[in-house]
Amino acid sequence: MYKHILVAIDGSATSEQALEEAINLAKDQHARLKIVYTVDDASIFTAADVPDAVGIEQSWIEAGNKILDKARKKAEAAGVEIETKLLQTDIMGEKIPDAIVSEAKTWPADLLVAGTHGRRGLAHLLMGSVAEGIVRSSPVPLLLVRRK
Repeated sequence: MYKHILVAIDGSATSEQALEEAINLAKDQHARLKIVYTVDDASIFTAADVPDAVGIEQSWIEAGNKILDKARKKAEAAGVEIETKLLQTDIMGEKIPDAIVSEAKTWPADLLVAGTHGRRGLAHLLMGSVAEGIVRSSPVPLLLVRRK
């Protein structure tokens, strides 16, 4: 049923659970898996008081590549056909969900998997929700994996 599964990770325990679910689905469906990590350049370069935006961006890119490499190894060990991609939001205000959904359309994914922290109330209001943003604009079915 699914041939191209895209999973968005961020290095958190919740996204690790989403990755495990995506790997299991990819094995079961004999699907190709694409793992993406997004660096939010928009938030770095639009913040007024960031003294070394380029340095911060580079450290986030390095951290993202390490997270992707670890995820790649896990998927390869499970025997899943895999590719990874580091995404970057543009500085014109693109948000992380936009970058993920755009990649899902371009690749093209037929299932998107993401973790959700399940924040509510003030925490949700202040921090927002990448998962909610994906839900609002995903062109394909979305599997949300909630933190245990």
